[in-house]
Amino acid sequence: MTTRKDLECRLLDEFQSGFPLVSRPFAALAARLACSEDMVIETLRALHDEGAVSRVGAVIAPHTAGFSTLAAMSVPPDQLEAVAALVSACPEVNHNYEREHRLNLWFVVTAADRAAVNNILRDIAARTGFSVVDLPLEKAFHIDLGFSLRWN
Repeated sequence: MTTRKDLECRLLDEFQSGFPLVSRPFAALAARLACSEDMVIETLRALHDEGAVSRVGAVIAPHTAGFSTLAAMSVPPDQLEAVAALVSACPEVNHNYEREHRLNLWFVVTAADRAAVNNILRDIAARTGFSVVDLPLEKAFHIDLGFSLRWN
């Protein structure tokens, strides 16, 4: 009998890549892990709720499904939280974060195409009153961020 901890470890360790691209991927995982589809789903849900998993989904190569860009702004520290909230309110912004730099607010904008991204960047600048530096991808690098959870 597989324990919950064993199942968690195997899900996290063995399926960081090579996730089954089938109509019922959790059933396929279950078959490989010798448990039920419901058990896989429940375990992944629990891992998500605990913060161990942020999402289960595909990683799409840049600019193959829409367009994205990294952007940055220089915002006075006393306005940073309010400006970050305005930026985060845009559905096309998938995350933003503070950096210790003159350009202290960084974020990623994703939209259907380059023109739409440009419009969003202009809108953010207009609504916040701060200019936005567009830092588009020049060269893509693939870094496999998967790592083994097994100590031995």
